[in-house]
Amino acid sequence: MNSANTSRRSESLAELAQRAGFEVEWSDAHGVAQRVPDNTLEALLDCIGLPCANATQLRHSMSMLNAEQSSRRLPPLITAEYESAIELPASAVRTGSHYRVDLENGEHIEGRFTSPKGAPALLAPLSEPGYHTLSVNDHRLTIAVAPPRCHNVADAWRARHGGQSAGVPPLWGVAAQLYGLRRKNDGGIGDYTALATLATHSASHGAQALAVSPTHAMFCADPGHFSPYSPSSRLWLNVTHIDPAAVFGEQAAREAIVAAHAEDAWRELETLPLIDWQRAVPLKLNVLRVLFDRFDATERASGSPRAAAFDAFCARGGEALDDHARFEALQAAMLSGPEDSGARHWRDWPDALRDPRNPAVATFATEHRREVDFYRFLQWLAAEGLSAAQRAAREAGMTVGLVADLAVGCDGAGSHAWSLPNDMLQRVSVGAPPDIFNQAGQSWGLTTFSPRAMHNNGFRAFIDMLRAAFAHAGGVRIDHILGLRRLWLVPEGESAKHGAYLRYPFDDLVRLIALESWRHDAVVIGEDLGTVPPGLRERLAAHGLYGIRVLWFERAGHGFLPPARYDAHGIATTTTHDLPTVASWWRGADIDWRNRIGQTLPRADGRDPVALEHAQRDADRTALWHALQETGFAPRDAAEPAPDDPPVDGALGYVAASASPLVTCPLEDLLGLTDQPNLPGSIDEHPNWRQRLPLPVDALFADPAFAARVETIVRAREAAHTQADLAAPSDPPTP
Repeated sequence: MNSANTSRRSESLAELAQRAGFEVEWSDAHGVAQRVPDNTLEALLDCIGLPCANATQLRHSMSMLNAEQSSRRLPPLITAEYESAIELPASAVRTGSHYRVDLENGEHIEGRFTSPKGAPALLAPLSEPGYHTLSVNDHRLTIAVAPPRCHNVADAWRARHGGQSAGVPPLWGVAAQLYGLRRKNDGGIGDYTALATLATHSASHGAQALAVSPTHAMFCADPGHFSPYSPSSRLWLNVTHIDPAAVFGEQAAREAIVAAHAEDAWRELETLPLIDWQRAVPLKLNVLRVLFDRFDATERASGSPRAAAFDAFCARGGEALDDHARFEALQAAMLSGPEDSGARHWRDWPDALRDPRNPAVATFATEHRREVDFYRFLQWLAAEGLSAAQRAAREAGMTVGLVADLAVGCDGAGSHAWSLPNDMLQRVSVGAPPDIFNQAGQSWGLTTFSPRAMHNNGFRAFIDMLRAAFAHAGGVRIDHILGLRRLWLVPEGESAKHGAYLRYPFDDLVRLIALESWRHDAVVIGEDLGTVPPGLRERLAAHGLYGIRVLWFERAGHGFLPPARYDAHGIATTTTHDLPTVASWWRGADIDWRNRIGQTLPRADGRDPVALEHAQRDADRTALWHALQETGFAPRDAAEPAPDDPPVDGALGYVAASASPLVTCPLEDLLGLTDQPNLPGSIDEHPNWRQRLPLPVDALFADPAFAARVETIVRAREAAHTQADLAAPSDPPTP
């Protein structure tokens, strides 16, 4: 191909990529302009269903995209703002066309479109949030009308306790890694009963929220795949957190453990400091299978109340539950073959089984009915357990209760991607470009929804995922909420730096989040850390989505931002699961860990990068110590503590004194632990997602150091925000 043809092809490729939503040019963390190479664009366009390996494919993909984006086509769903005019494409709606809007409340509105020639057709504002049906001629579409903003902390307080927003007290909560919770008879994995116990004890000491690690469904047949942020499905729940005694009672659970010959291993696994997922998961599933066999043979056969509840759960779950249960059974069958033939990824299954709608899948489900029913049974028990934990939190007096964590994506080898192959991106990984904190960039091995499919399918899959997240919680934390605007995508097998940003329909997604938040009376928190596009935080705040403000990143010049200047639209915390604990940061342990796993890159000037990082941390320690002294969370006349004597209490108090409407306190910091739950970029070098708490949940608040830190937090919140009105004055009224 000559240079002229190469140039024309490059221009056509860039045009197609831009039309499809890719940012061909972007700025890195240093503000330097970058251009995505043509080979990366070609690979990513193929991943989203727009192949362009040759001129014919390129023309065909452009034609297909033109047809999808045609202004003559009305999509299945459009979003709109509360009491704002709704715009429709002029070429899709003729002037004088009759329309009818059927509101969710049963009322309807009729009229005719009028608009100047060539101007968009406008539908009168709707003052009723919800999913309404618009009929125009012979076409029907859904209008999702969002409320002015998400349900917020003040709304939650008023709904729970009544009164005006000015009476909302300062709120705080606990953040927990569910798998790491410890209680007697838990079989070595934190469970929903431990979560309920933690919620009850936390509420009794004044906590109003309990943020929990993701509870998404994992892989029953692949226990070595246990990162909660790399789930099989974001529609269903992690069944390894089931307490066998929760529904059927202690006696039945003990009998099942004995019948499964699991007594010794069950007790041994409980004592370990780290979770042995490879042993603990199969063991628990064996015990649960005994319970299922007895339930199937007795209660289902006799039509007991519990059997009726299970049947009702299956009916509500419908096709989505069937798909997940069938996937679990299929994957178990595929992985039970000879060692060299096990196929973990569904793309490696026989052709007929890769499509959930293929008759071969239905035939398999019929032939393995009890096995499929077992996985439905597990989802029922998991839903009962998580629902009970939220109920315990609310009954104990929590304003918000559980705050669920919604992962940014799911494993492409899981049930969600298998069930909805046309809704998900294929052969691509979500990640992050190189930045100051992670110089190699990140590729998380996750997939997520295709923005093209979202638009073409009426956002169905996205809405279903939101509803699953809100189902058992009073709030939802959305991981990497920057992905509502754009996501860094990396072709499968490529380095994280060889990617590109793909834009997402931000306004539509935020409106749908606000609508589901309003329908579920639940707050929304967005993890907005990293390279944040200008203006994004302000746009999220305008819709009532809280950000996250982490102590390490809240700076003012060379010092730390005073608590009173913290963002009132952010939820404050000392750290997150991916960042160092207070003890780790103070000691510089995180610097050493990053160097140990090869994340510290050599410098061009030859100086030791690790030594330089430690020198900077020395200065940062001094800055934090001065900030603690100035705010009364450290003695003014005391010398800066040594690296092995971290001021955990002072750091917790400092953050608790912030202007944030809600402060969440990680259990790792309340216990003064050094190791963080996850070290990004590591695999086996660091015990990611395996660490168990040193104390059982019912003993945490009895521990003197833990109790003292809780008291520090309570005093700091009361002193900083006495009688404060935490609702923003500009917040519009809830409709």
